[in-house]
Amino acid sequence: MKHILIPILAAAAILTGCASCHDTVSSPDGKIVVKVADGTYSVSYDGTAVLSGSVAEMQLADGRTYGTASKVKKATATKNAVKEHIVAPFYRQAEFDNEYNTLTLVFDDEWSMEWYVSNEGAAYRFVGGAEGAETIVSNEVTDFSFANDGDCWLNYSSNAKDPYAMAFEGLYTHQMLSDGGEIPAFMPISVGFGEGRRLTIVESDLQAYPGLFVTLDGSTTLHSDFAKYPSEYAVHAWRRQTHVVGREEYIAKVQGHRTFPWRVMVITAKDTEMPVNNLVYALAEPSKVEDTSWIKPGFAAWEWWNDWGLTGVPFKPGINMPTYKYYIDFAAANGLEYMVLDEGWCTPAIGDLLTPIEELNIEELVEYAAQKNVKLWLWTVFNWLDEQLEPALQKYSEMGIAGFKVDFMDRNDQEAVEMAWRIAEAAAKHHIMLDYHGFFPPTGMNRTYPNVVNYEGIHGEENMKWITSEIDMPRHNAALPFLRMMEGFADYTPGGLQNVTKEQFVPQYSNPLVQGTKAQQVALYVTLESPFTMLCDTPSRYMADQATTDFICSLPRIYDETRCLDGMIGEYVVMARRSGDNWYVAGTTNWDARQVEVKLDFLSDGAYEMEIYEDGANADTDANSYTIDRNSVDGLKSVGIRMAQGGGFVLKFIKK
Repeated sequence: MKHILIPILAAAAILTGCASCHDTVSSPDGKIVVKVADGTYSVSYDGTAVLSGSVAEMQLADGRTYGTASKVKKATATKNAVKEHIVAPFYRQAEFDNEYNTLTLVFDDEWSMEWYVSNEGAAYRFVGGAEGAETIVSNEVTDFSFANDGDCWLNYSSNAKDPYAMAFEGLYTHQMLSDGGEIPAFMPISVGFGEGRRLTIVESDLQAYPGLFVTLDGSTTLHSDFAKYPSEYAVHAWRRQTHVVGREEYIAKVQGHRTFPWRVMVITAKDTEMPVNNLVYALAEPSKVEDTSWIKPGFAAWEWWNDWGLTGVPFKPGINMPTYKYYIDFAAANGLEYMVLDEGWCTPAIGDLLTPIEELNIEELVEYAAQKNVKLWLWTVFNWLDEQLEPALQKYSEMGIAGFKVDFMDRNDQEAVEMAWRIAEAAAKHHIMLDYHGFFPPTGMNRTYPNVVNYEGIHGEENMKWITSEIDMPRHNAALPFLRMMEGFADYTPGGLQNVTKEQFVPQYSNPLVQGTKAQQVALYVTLESPFTMLCDTPSRYMADQATTDFICSLPRIYDETRCLDGMIGEYVVMARRSGDNWYVAGTTNWDARQVEVKLDFLSDGAYEMEIYEDGANADTDANSYTIDRNSVDGLKSVGIRMAQGGGFVLKFIKK
């Protein structure tokens, strides 16, 4: 656990503080103003009140309470903005500049509250606890009281019986804030406050503490909610997955003097600012991994989504050596860096990671893959890996396994969060990468441990296997860049090639169909962020459409720069990403066909060749219809593109 405070510059102002005084901090551009006064805090943007009368306080089991209503012993504010340059390996920007002001409210020798305000938003966190002692946190009150009602995008828990036990994979609800809700919602939560402006709530640097939920009560205030500390566990028989069956009366049990998670309020003037907001990453603890050269982003062949669905092969597909060697051959032939062995390579009911099933020789598969320049990943359940952490990491790192896909956490209480950090730290020491599945949305762990190269916490493509046609995935896909991607990577697992219209869609577990066009599936490799990305469909289907496969496999694994060129939440998005001198622009739309104009002012001087993958002329009725074209962009100032219903496109600009 870290003990890092915001750096306070030598040029700082010491303010006389008290509970009724006005302590104010503004963003460097002066547009965002935070005021702590009269027991509450308020946030305004460009002169408009956004939050007013909001309460923030830490409630301890010994009866002490610290927060906005506490007497302030000393208030310290930066006189000049803090400026920093952040190098961000494997992130949406390879590097970026950050500038912010701070305000620290000291309550006593043990507890304080820190405010951080940049041009991208505001955040606060508590700092406290006694050195060498244990502190019990009975509750944290984090109320966001909006000055006015507004439209709200949020994701409710999918488990009404126990809202804190679920996979964080819901669809976004769009409603008015004052409509209220019956069960807690998880991050992000975005509320409009007029003229296209939004305040989006996320959290950062979540360590050894439960994740934030909120509840709606029919007013314009969001109230914090947390899973209480686990007191008793049970184990599911099928996968040996642990789950909480009893909880304490408090939310956290912490050690020593420490920082607590950031409560982040992102403020944007228009939707296109949302996908490129860097606050979650910037506020996370810097990397603890000095040498990241062994962390290799890449694309992966994968067998679970397509149900090991090979056709035309001289063996019975399944969890066996011929099947996995076939997937490895496919990965090698198409330049994919990885192949994932999902559930079944060891016996789920036993959960012993050190003992694969008799049908598989993992060492032989690793050696076979290595000869073809492919590395393997292994699937596991969180508590399995945690219980065998050092033996499993040592065995498989020495064998040459690249990473673990770690599944079925399905909670974010303090002990779950501690498990995730414990695994990340140990895996980094053994040079093992991680893909966290069945997991809460990211809170910046990938900055601290960049070996965590992906997270689920998203309603992704796997749901196509069982959802009904009433579920609107193209709308969801057009919302994700603005909402979920603000928090960080997403293991959506795109690439399904059986593409259908809304009317044609039916759930098929073993032979999944995909809502929307093939061009939208290709576009998701660019509109979403994922340093470790699956090709979810079967090699047989990819080989039957080699042109699409070649186009997907030609896309970069990570990018140096990201911009959002156009879009509106849930309607459409146009993203542009740069890799070296080349640019990749992609867009998706909901079930409304639309025309977009891509201005090319982001291109640098010099000649480019353009390649476009777009919906075909018949894509509104045949979602598999697409075209690929190539030409020069010399003299072009923009490119007009029509997206079909549920459609998309990708433009590649390769510098000559």
